[in-house]
Amino acid sequence: MRTLIFLVLLLAGCQSVTLPGLSAYKIDIQQGNYVTQDMVAKLKPGMTRSQVRFALGTPLIADPFHPDRWDYVYVLHKKGQLVAQRRIVAVFKDDKLVSIEGDVVPAREGEAKTEGAVGSAQGAAAATKEAAPKDTGAATKDAAAIAK
Repeated sequence: MRTLIFLVLLLAGCQSVTLPGLSAYKIDIQQGNYVTQDMVAKLKPGMTRSQVRFALGTPLIADPFHPDRWDYVYVLHKKGQLVAQRRIVAVFKDDKLVSIEGDVVPAREGEAKTEGAVGSAQGAAAATKEAAPKDTGAATKDAAAIAK
């Protein structure tokens, strides 16, 4: 009888009682397009939409109200915690790539590849200097977390 009462009380308080090592399993959730620095480095201003789609994949968001803008979004949750989040925007004019904005930008020739920078294809160097203290190494940390 005592064990029955104990089990009823234990089950009634399952929401508030946590036993060590006993918790709900939370799966890893990847959503969106995983875009690497190497993939973005292949992009050059003047590329066609089909060339950009070949390099980055189909955009997650192709907004009918902004037909000259493609959004690539990536989110990774591990065990219920946000591990990685990236956003890349490809802007077109007359069906040619004009700029890349977001978390990863192409490096200019002669410059080292920057990871975690924000900017456009024309102003990558200036944007890297502004964004470096905020996001330094974010892409590297994301890749390391994904590899685990």
